[in-house]
Amino acid sequence: MTRTAISPRLAIRIFCSTDDNVGAVSTPDVPRPADVPDDGSVEWPEGWLVREVVETGSTNADLLARAESAADRTVLRADHQIAGRGRLNRFWEAPAGANLLCSILFRTVPADPGELTRRVGLAVVDAAHTLAGVHASLKWPNDVLVDGGKLAGILAQRAPNGVVVVGVGVNLGWAPEGAARLAGIGPQAMLAGVLRAFDALPVDVSLRYRERLGTLGQRVRIERPAGDLVGTAIDVDGEGRLVVLDECAISHRIDVGDVTHLRPA
Repeated sequence: MTRTAISPRLAIRIFCSTDDNVGAVSTPDVPRPADVPDDGSVEWPEGWLVREVVETGSTNADLLARAESAADRTVLRADHQIAGRGRLNRFWEAPAGANLLCSILFRTVPADPGELTRRVGLAVVDAAHTLAGVHASLKWPNDVLVDGGKLAGILAQRAPNGVVVVGVGVNLGWAPEGAARLAGIGPQAMLAGVLRAFDALPVDVSLRYRERLGTLGQRVRIERPAGDLVGTAIDVDGEGRLVVLDECAISHRIDVGDVTHLRPA
């Protein structure tokens, strides 16, 4: 079974975060894995401003610090992060150069800011298929899974001026035990694929999101301050909340909780 802390509503705080099985290890001295190719000169798609650094604290924090000045669709990719943030504010790192670790700044924000993370999640799913022939799915609200193992996680934050920064971690050359990865694909190639896939998404992604959402139809347990909820995930509403039908046939709309996919009874 898999679990992640979630909240699709967007405020100044983190509203979607995950670190389970995505770079959740402190290994700053681990060398770049041998099967991670040197991407060389990657051609970035038009309309994106991509900056790359060898090491930083957190790509999300760096772009949030530039929320007043950075252009829309600015992207920051790092070979290594030493203060990456994940679920429950935990710090996490991956071996330098192994995985895609990046953040995207959006100055143009839709009425439902959570749509940005849904779009980024779909872009990762589509890029994985295009580059590696892998059929990935989404775990609500925006983790990316392959055969139940976590391939990618997304963390989004909003600055006081309304700018949204969406951070993405995709396992490529390294993954912790039980997770998925796309071996043989370099971070730059994956990033370029994600950006192209993002641009190719339709205006309305609600149907695509439902189609790729592997949580729907699953029995889930949601840990909440008011008590655990067990039921079947049957839908997502217009605000991105998960609709869960409990064992008494009562529906609940969930926007915050710790979600676990349960094995069939």
